[in-house]
Amino acid sequence: MYFESHAHYDDGRFSKDIHKVLAECKNAGVEYLINIGADLESSKKSVKFAAEYDFIYASVGVHPHDAKTLNENSFAELKKCAASAKVVAIGEIGLDFHYDHSPRDAQRKWFVRQMELAKELSLPVVIHSREAIAETFEIVKDARLSERSGKGAGVIHCYSGSADMAQKFVDLGYFIGIAGPVTYKNARKLVETVEKIPIERILIETDCPYLSPEPFRGKRNDSQNLRYICEKISKIKQTHHEKAAKITLENGKTFFDIK
Repeated sequence: MYFESHAHYDDGRFSKDIHKVLAECKNAGVEYLINIGADLESSKKSVKFAAEYDFIYASVGVHPHDAKTLNENSFAELKKCAASAKVVAIGEIGLDFHYDHSPRDAQRKWFVRQMELAKELSLPVVIHSREAIAETFEIVKDARLSERSGKGAGVIHCYSGSADMAQKFVDLGYFIGIAGPVTYKNARKLVETVEKIPIERILIETDCPYLSPEPFRGKRNDSQNLRYICEKISKIKQTHHEKAAKITLENGKTFFDIK
């Protein structure tokens, strides 16, 4: 029923009960789950999860926070990791000018290099952008990633920009990732985004263990909470919950090329 397009089950907050949580998620209707790499170590863990669970797939990449850790040797190791079975995307990559944990030049350099890797491997990208949406758009536009026969070039994960900018990404062949913040009372911009873009270009995600939706805000998040995100989207789109779940499930299967 649900496609979890962005999760971090390698996070230490799941270390004590990971198998129990994943079993509960599957029982709650999560049919597919993408575990997202944020550095070399978590990318390797994502590959391991994908090998262990039939409904889990992996994305590998280095987050802008950790761009400063990359060099040619570690990038070669990441490329090797990307060739592993059940790797379906490159990410989480991008720009974060809010925290600036890595120098901006390093963020830009390795964002572009990982976009090039995705192009080389014919994989979509999972993009993080915080307080850098205009520059993210320019890099995305210049990268000219293929839409892979209509399957999509990438997804802007946990989108937080304007509705107009979201449409610009959609026009370039990108999907928009909608997470827990769409349920928050101050989510006016995000609600406008969901109103404007076609539901056929939306992926749902929890970004767990972060960004729990209402009514669990502030608590550890997991993929069982996709139903709250899907429910909010269905209300915005004035359609049935089951229809929104089915469409976003098919979107995920198409985007990540899962048969």
